Amino acid sequence: MSLIAIEGMQFYAHHGYYKEEQVLGGKYTVDIYMNVEVNEASLTDNLEKTINYEEVYKITKAEMEQRSKLIEHVCVRIAQRVKNNFTQIQSLKVRVSKFQPPLKGNVERVFFETEL
Repeated sequence: MSLIAIEGMQFYAHHGYYKEEQVLGGKYTVDIYMNVEVNEASLTDNLEKTINYEEVYKITKAEMEQRSKLIEHVCVRIAQRVKNNFTQIQSLKVRVSKFQPPLKGNVERVFFETEL
């Protein structure tokens, strides 16, 4: 078993419960950690036998572009879609972070993380 990670994918998106979040948008990052079986890729140097980072990014970007009220919803959608697109993934963890959420205080970020 091996780990492939893509950390710090940055997006400006319009997720949020409050109207101003939906209109103004905000900064988000997504991190994905995939436990994979890629022995054949390691031996053959064949991209088709492993996880194509570009494809994972495209899936993530497409899901981040779909507006949601909750980052929980976005996070689970990303996790399900990535896992369903790559048979090599045994399990994965996805974290969606929302920077400067509209709270009554100085908060750098909040995040939701799920594992499949």
